[in-house]
Amino acid sequence: MLMRTDPFRDLDRLTQQVFGTAARPAAMPMDAWRDGDEFVVEFDLPGIDPDSLDLDVERNVVTVKATRPELDQGRSMIAAERSRGVFSRQLFLGDSLDTEAIRADYRNGVLRLTIPVAEKAKPRKIEISREERELQVINA
Repeated sequence: MLMRTDPFRDLDRLTQQVFGTAARPAAMPMDAWRDGDEFVVEFDLPGIDPDSLDLDVERNVVTVKATRPELDQGRSMIAAERSRGVFSRQLFLGDSLDTEAIRADYRNGVLRLTIPVAEKAKPRKIEISREERELQVINA
């Protein structure tokens, strides 16, 4: 079997793994939307061991970390396109979200964060008080 060598192929492959491509980004792909009084964020993390997931909240910054183990060096790989190692992504949340009540669920390779809107940020009705004054007639 004759193979052509390209000295830049390994550099190109490493660059794609670190920075990703338009078709396959290296960072965790994410969807986010508002559902009533909650924000929902989903990260695609197929093949990640749930024990390797780490979720931290500091002030209004949520950091998600996941680890996909390195390949067994004894294998003779035909293709190795899935990114390996530690992945990390940060979300900067607005003050209108309740970071104390974040819920996280990992199912079928998708990490879902549910972040409720803070009570102080929800619209509310304010009652207006009225002061009724009696008219006084002054006789001169």
